[in-house]
This record gives sequence, C-alpha cells and structure tokens, in this order.
Amino acid sequence: MGSRMTARLLQAGFEVWVWNRSPDKCQALVTQGAKLATHLTDIARECDIILLCLADTAAVESVVFGEHGLATHLKKEQLLVDFSSITPDATRDFATRLQAQSVHWIDCPVSGGVMGAEKGTLILMAGGEQTQIERLKPIAQHLGQKLTHMGEVGTGQITKICNQMIVASNAVLIAETVALAAKAGVDATQLAPALAGGFADSLPLQILAPRMATDTFEPVQWKVQTLLKDLDNAVALAKDNSSSTPMSALAAQLLRLHAATGASLEDLSSVVRVFK
Repeated sequence: MGSRMTARLLQAGFEVWVWNRSPDKCQALVTQGAKLATHLTDIARECDIILLCLADTAAVESVVFGEHGLATHLKKEQLLVDFSSITPDATRDFATRLQAQSVHWIDCPVSGGVMGAEKGTLILMAGGEQTQIERLKPIAQHLGQKLTHMGEVGTGQITKICNQMIVASNAVLIAETVALAAKAGVDATQLAPALAGGFADSLPLQILAPRMATDTFEPVQWKVQTLLKDLDNAVALAKDNSSSTPMSALAAQLLRLHAATGASLEDLSSVVRVFK
C-alpha cells in the first residue's frame, strides 16, 4: 500500500523521502524520483509531514518510539500521519507522547486495497485536530477520492475497525454463498454479474466472488492475516465498550481456522476453501 501511495505523490510532483526497514523495497521508488533516507534521522530532518504505512501496532511503535526511532529526532510542529491500521488505544497513547514534544499526530487509515492505492481512489478516515487535517488535505487529494474527519485522535482507527468488520464479515458470507451456489448446481462465476446493481451487490462481491468461483487467489490483494488482525481489534474494542459483535467474532473464528491451514499470507478470497 505504502509504495503505491508514494508513487502517486511522486507523480503529482511532491518531493518525497522514503525509508523502509528493508531498504531494497525502496529501490523502485528511488528510480521514480524518491530520495532514499539511509536513517530515520534523514526523514526527521528533511520532512515537515511524515507518513507512516506499517503492518500493525507493534511496527508503528518500533519505528516511532523504538531504539533509534523517529521520536528522538522530531522537531516542533512536525506532523505524523499514520495510514496504518492499529488499535485506537495505542494511537491515543502515541499521540499523547508526541504532543509533549509539540509534534502532531493524525490517525488516517485507508480503505480501498492495493487497487485503490494505485488508482488514487482510497477512502481516508482521519482522527486529529482540524488544523492538522488541513495540512494533510493537499496530500490526501492525490491518494483518495474522499477524506473524512471523524473527530479526535483515535476516531480514524475506530472507523477503520468498523470498515473491516463489514468487509471481513461480508467476505466470509460471499465465500459461503459461492460454495453453496456451486454445490447446488449454479455456475458460481455468474453470481457477481447476476447480482450487480441489486441489494446484495458490493465491491467485495464483485472483486471476491469471481476469484472464489474460479479458485484464483493471485495476486494477493487482501492478506488473510491483515483482516484477522483487524477483526481481533474489533472484538477487543467491542469488549472495552460493552458492545456485542457476534458476526465479527464468528468471521474471526473462521478466518483463524483458515489461517491455521497455512493460508495467513494468502488472499482473502482463498477463505472459500473453508466451505468447499
């Protein structure tokens, strides 16, 4: 996701410095005009706005607050925008710790997948101060079709959890439906076009159902482990707020069962194998 988003910013004419824990992953972006940071100190020195796109809460904490992390090198009034999907509690904690240094934080997870990142059609949901959201907007307009300010820090992550609850639960239901259709004698490849435009239609249906019907699980667009992580965050958030989430909990159980077969790094569409 991060590489595709960076490529769009380079195409839009932004000066972009890039850093990755695996430096070789930056080379394609360097050939497109990005400047390679050999250390996080380069990022802190050169960039007023720093964008993070990492796998999980632990990765964000490591990059920002770990040994030789960003936090020790940041300057007053710099802005960190976290496009990662992490827990709301950790987000609030990270923002509070940087606020003591007069550094600003926006949590701005995205929805739309790799394809949305490539096309600049992501949906961005942000939490933070309005004045900092305004600083983000000139960048966001090249990354997505919509940026919504959801409220204070942490609300962007809560919104993304809600998004993932719908996506993951829907994906499991689509898998169940595709498998049933095929077993009952229907050409499952016709499900998506047949239901297009009706109440059952959705982007996940149009993307996942054809892949599930033909057992086409490459290229990987949504990793099973990523959706499972987000569902676990949803269940934890629900527990903290005394809210019932039986559908998300069941989807998490089914995805965990699928991941246990060695499919954690496979595409979400592969969950159809649980039902086939």
